[in-house]
Amino acid sequence: MILAAGRGKRMRPLTDQLPKPLLRAGDRRLIDWSVDGLVRAGINQIVINTAHLSETFLPALGTHYRGADIHYSVEGQTYDESLETLGGIAKALPLLSEGEEPFIVVAGDIATDFDFSTLLDKPAQRIREGQLDAHLILVPNPDFHPEGDMGLVNGLVTRNARSYTYSSIGLFSPRIFRDVPIVFAKLFPWLDQFIEAGRVSGEVYTGFWENVGTPQALEALGQKFSK
Repeated sequence: MILAAGRGKRMRPLTDQLPKPLLRAGDRRLIDWSVDGLVRAGINQIVINTAHLSETFLPALGTHYRGADIHYSVEGQTYDESLETLGGIAKALPLLSEGEEPFIVVAGDIATDFDFSTLLDKPAQRIREGQLDAHLILVPNPDFHPEGDMGLVNGLVTRNARSYTYSSIGLFSPRIFRDVPIVFAKLFPWLDQFIEAGRVSGEVYTGFWENVGTPQALEALGQKFSK
């Protein structure tokens, strides 16, 4: 699942016309980073949730895009109708998983070379077997978030330390979302209950990762990867 329902306030006025994930940096849309990474990992069924300027996604991406079949979970036509991360996952759950098969959730506005295929091996198996409920990818604290929000102890995520920042890439078990109401709700602090129970593992990714939050950052990304 690629999260794409947000308003992108810091990216205004660009996001007055297009949702943030559809903005271009050089020859790629922001959402292309996540789509391409998932397709490289062999994942070609992707759900995108939409709200702000929902009507722009289908004309831009269609139902088959960059090697993936695209399914839409439409929460509304404006950000006021959006469900945030937790509510959005709960609404999209019927499209995301069959049985106990875990699924990846990634933000539609990050640029990264993270290898999504690594999630499909040991982390996915531990979730299938019921040992864990989620596996999160953490990154060194970026300049815009120096205080951090998570730590790692013996491979398990903790909120007691703030050495790292959640990258907006995670692997989740469908079972933890099945009774979640489809209402506006954030993933955190809801997920903290599973972290506190020792049910969420994690790893630190130190490769290329950027949260593209402003028009200036978008322009810099395009210049960095222009052909």
